[in-house]
Formats: sequence, structure tokens, C-alpha cells
Amino acid sequence: MTYGQGRTYKKVEVIGISSDGIEDAIQQAINRAQQSLEKLSWFEVQEVRGHIGDDGKVNEYQVVIKVAFELK
Repeated sequence: MTYGQGRTYKKVEVIGISSDGIEDAIQQAINRAQQSLEKLSWFEVQEVRGHIGDDGKVNEYQVVIKVAFELK
């Protein structure tokens, strides 16, 4: 299929969690989604949040994304 022709997508919500940063949390979510969904195409960041440790530093990033995949 050539890009630009009609396509239809479905979006699902996935939450990625990482202690290494926001980008890694996004990648974790995409990696997991890719294990059960085919033809992933794009994502949207919906929420970014995290956990603050007793030392006052961020020790976990949580990113809620919607990932889209092409319907067959």
C-alpha cells in the first residue's frame, strides 16, 4: 500500500514506566504494545507523571500514551 491512500487506524491506551526518563517510558510502552499489536504507526502522549522518592528526587516516570495501529 502506498502512503497517502486510504487507511484506517485504531488507538489504544498504554502506560510505560521507567526509572530512566520519559523517553524510555514511552519506548517501554511501545515495545510492549508491539508484542501484541501489528503495524504500529504513531503515538500520542496523553499524560506524564512520576513518583518522587523519599530523597525528593524523581525515581520513576509514568507516561500514558495512545498508540495507533493500522486495521487489516
